[in-house]
Amino acid sequence: MIRKVRKEDAEAIAAIYNYYVVHTAITFETELVSEEEMRERIVRTSTEYPYFVYEKDGFIVGYCYATLWKKRKAYCHTVESTVYVSPDHIREGVGTALMNRLTEALIQKRIHAIIACITIPNDESIALHEKLGFTKASHFRQVGWKFERWLDVGDWELVLK
Repeated sequence: MIRKVRKEDAEAIAAIYNYYVVHTAITFETELVSEEEMRERIVRTSTEYPYFVYEKDGFIVGYCYATLWKKRKAYCHTVESTVYVSPDHIREGVGTALMNRLTEALIQKRIHAIIACITIPNDESIALHEKLGFTKASHFRQVGWKFERWLDVGDWELVLK
């Protein structure tokens, strides 16, 4: 079941996110995010943009949201998307379902383009976004430092009809 996020989801969302903070280079954050900080992020984001969670058997197994891509006024119809899935539920269609729901909500909001910034390598995320019609638009080399190595990022974009 996909539903709108609630403040009470902060603990579960932080647990999913913090797995990626500690074990992967997918996020460039290097410190754990507290439940309180995650709650503040949820409130800040969900007041203006769509933010969804995927529940399975009463547990949150993934989440996604959109935020403004850049602050200048002319970018107001472009967002950056974020999607995270519990490592125990990868390749179960959770990410696809969440991104499809997010895209529907963004179309209703009259958003024109979605940008996904992806750490390279991240084969699962790249495959998910390309399956959904995103195309690679940029590649920045060695812009992040985590786990004693330089990391690349790329932007994938989807222009909505």
